[in-house]
Amino acid sequence: MRRIERLQALSEVLRRSGARGVTAERLAREFGVSLRTVKRDIEALDNSGLPVWSRPGPGGGYGVIAQASLPPVRLSPAESVALLAAVSAASEAPYSDLAAAGVRKILDVLDPETRAQADQLANRIWVNAEETATRVVRSALEEAMAKQLVVRIRYVSGAGDETRRDVEPIIFASTGGRWYLIAWCRLREGIRWFVISRVARATVTQLACSGHEIAEIGAPPETARPLRAEG
Repeated sequence: MRRIERLQALSEVLRRSGARGVTAERLAREFGVSLRTVKRDIEALDNSGLPVWSRPGPGGGYGVIAQASLPPVRLSPAESVALLAAVSAASEAPYSDLAAAGVRKILDVLDPETRAQADQLANRIWVNAEETATRVVRSALEEAMAKQLVVRIRYVSGAGDETRRDVEPIIFASTGGRWYLIAWCRLREGIRWFVISRVARATVTQLACSGHEIAEIGAPPETARPLRAEG
């Protein structure tokens, strides 16, 4: 996860912690960083103008003074829960952390009656979305894709064979209930599909991708489509 994305996600965690706050140790575990990095990030948020409070000693931690960061949003309870269900059931999707943070921002500024109805409806939906790829791995793959940088991965095949490869990310794809990284593999000198849940480790390098295009993957299935921001 890039630092700017971590800072954004961290600000959301702090904001949602309310009067309870959250400890630096918990934040370090959640974001896969050191305590020193957590404290440095909190200092950066404080310097940027975010009203961060801290409470030392046992039971202490960090939090943010409650404040709305979005204007009122008009959504029905069902629409609100639909957004929540979508991101909760797609925890393996690329950039899902940012999607969840965005949905939480929307839910936090709903009017009290709509929020209460949405909470009641949400209790009737269960999601068993077990994460099989760590946040650190997914964040590295996401960063490599966004910046078009070579990513060094440790990959475990379905047969249990482990290889280390430098790959050039081309697209993320979801099919058959699995998410894949489709990339140019420098080890095999060809395009390969990597099951993201089988990537044991990923490190973004500073090497730029050599420019492989989406068209090299071939025509997508008739039922496949790229994401579109417009309605």
